[in-house]
Amino acid sequence: MNILEVNHLVKHFASQKAVDDISFSIAPGSIFGLLGPNGAGKTTLIRMITGIFFPDAGSISFDGRKFQPEEDIAQIGYMPEERGLYKKMKIGEQALYLAQLRGMSRADAMAAIKDWFVRLEMESWWNKKVEDLSKGMSQKLQFVTTVLHRPKLIILDEPFSGLDPVNANLIKDEIFRLAQEGATIIFSTHRMEQVEEICKQIVLVNKGKKVLDGTVDQVKQDFKEHLFAVGAAADAGQWQTPLFNVIGQKDQKAIIKLQDGVSNNEVLQYLIQQGVSIQSFNEILPSLNDIFIKIVEGTPTARKFDASL
Repeated sequence: MNILEVNHLVKHFASQKAVDDISFSIAPGSIFGLLGPNGAGKTTLIRMITGIFFPDAGSISFDGRKFQPEEDIAQIGYMPEERGLYKKMKIGEQALYLAQLRGMSRADAMAAIKDWFVRLEMESWWNKKVEDLSKGMSQKLQFVTTVLHRPKLIILDEPFSGLDPVNANLIKDEIFRLAQEGATIIFSTHRMEQVEEICKQIVLVNKGKKVLDGTVDQVKQDFKEHLFAVGAAADAGQWQTPLFNVIGQKDQKAIIKLQDGVSNNEVLQYLIQQGVSIQSFNEILPSLNDIFIKIVEGTPTARKFDASL
């Protein structure tokens, strides 16, 4: 059973369709990437999933039944890109206040806060005010207040914004840990290298429409261009064959592009017959960043990838 199912959601603002017939589902315990350029409709989608906006059409199912914001919002943690903290409050008091708003007892909240403050190296921050924090420190606090009540669904919008590499790794490790413990995480960011590292499945939206839906591995396979890097002690410029084209060479590595229908084995057999000493033979898959740019610039018809492949 999916933790979240979004079915044909539509949302208008005046004459503009911010979300135009978008559907997807998320399995429990997964880390799901919600991607798109600025103005694509991501924030509107998130606000419908969290009950801030109501859709004009379509439906949302949460944990196996129709989404009921007044009941289900307690099981959702939302960390927006914009800071949602009280600047004059002390950090410890603010974390305690927000945890109790989520229904935690004072004792449970105190125990959870202390545990998280230790995990994220925030023990000495209790009496600091939010206005005295750096952007990275504020981001850590906002992450803690999002996950304190152990929600089933955690929505993180640009969670690494303002963090140095050390603290970004701390948060990343906690994201993995939360998923392993059963939480489902929606991860929204513009940083495609983070998506490749963290997410298994992604949805890409653009101009209010879903334009891509699938696992990271499947998407990269679907957009591959049959490029291979061949490490060989030979001059690739001498390779003359209808099997592939040499499109680049540096030192002892050549980049080749296979013709349609040509297999890896055919290429290897040709090279061996030419007496080429092959040190390496690796397929070059496109990065998610390359795919993102290609899709957003062209906005092709939506593709659905079979998760069983």
